[in-house]
This record gives sequence, C-alpha cells and structure tokens, in this order.
Amino acid sequence: MQMNDSQRIEAPRQKVWEALNDPDVLKASIPGCEELTKHSDTEMEAKVKLKVGPVKATFGGKVTLNDLDPPNGYTIEGEGSGGVAGFARGGAKVRLEEDGPDATILHYDVDAKVGGKLAQLGARLIDSTAKRLAGEFFTAFAEQVAPSAPQEDTAENADAAEAPEQKKGWLGGLFGGKKSEAQTEEPVT
Repeated sequence: MQMNDSQRIEAPRQKVWEALNDPDVLKASIPGCEELTKHSDTEMEAKVKLKVGPVKATFGGKVTLNDLDPPNGYTIEGEGSGGVAGFARGGAKVRLEEDGPDATILHYDVDAKVGGKLAQLGARLIDSTAKRLAGEFFTAFAEQVAPSAPQEDTAENADAAEAPEQKKGWLGGLFGGKKSEAQTEEPVT
C-alpha cells in the first residue's frame, strides 16, 4: 500500500516538529492508541487497537526514526503485529514546509505492507481504512498542536449577533408581526 498527501497545520514549523516528537501528543492523536512509550529520541513502542472491516485486533509495534533533520523532517520505519489478525510493516517520509510564520505544511509518503487476515481483506478496504485513519490522526494532531481558539466577544461579533434580530424585525413587519418604525408613525394629515 502506498499513500501520500499533505496537511496544512496552523502552527509554526518548530512547534509542529516538537509535537511530532512528543509521545503525549502522538498518543492523543493516533486513532486507537492505548500506549506509546518513547525509549530514546529515535525509538518508540506502541499498542494500538484497530478495526479494519470485520477484523478487530490490538497491534503492538516498534517505530524507529531515521534521517532526522530538525525541524524539516525524518523517516519513520516500523512494524507491528496483531496476532492472528496479521502484521504491518513499512515506513513513511515526513517533510515539514513553512507556510508563512504561523502555518506548516506536513508532507508524507507512506509505503506499507500487510499480511495475515488483514491482507485477505483486499486492497480497497485497507486503503480506505488507512486514509480514514490518516484523516482522524491529522484532525486530532492539528487540535493538539493548534487548538481552536474560542470566539472572543468583540463588538464585531456583537453586531453579527444583532443582525438576525434586525432581519427578524423587518420580516416581522412585512408579515404583520413586529411593527417597523414606518408602521408606528402617525399618518401625516
């Protein structure tokens, strides 16, 4: 299976790099991740529970980071086993590109192989599951790295909040509900 894509993350490249190397951020971002242990700057071990079609399994695996080029990227190599469900092994090339001072584009190229029951499911199911999991990872990762800020109560937001009331009053005037100023004035004689 091969997959490549890019994701824009609303955070500076250095912050994205640090998050890609933070086991707590990764654990919170990887779908189904139950454990993630960082043994060194280049070695991690994980336990992930996944469901791929009808196959549900807990995978244990090791990941090694190679070709480290902070904060530009690295290569990930890993393998995991899910018992009778099968195994997965492969790698990914991750490259970070600045997109202005406060945003980063994360490029990735994945090449992976699966075996066992997983391989029997068919390439389309595995590819669609991999794309779904990648989407879930990046959504959670982006939220960890650059949490959505709550809207501030500014004068602009207050004006926007009042706008529907003004429309309601105008529409109400048209349909005999709330009277507009024109309807409340005394007729001129």
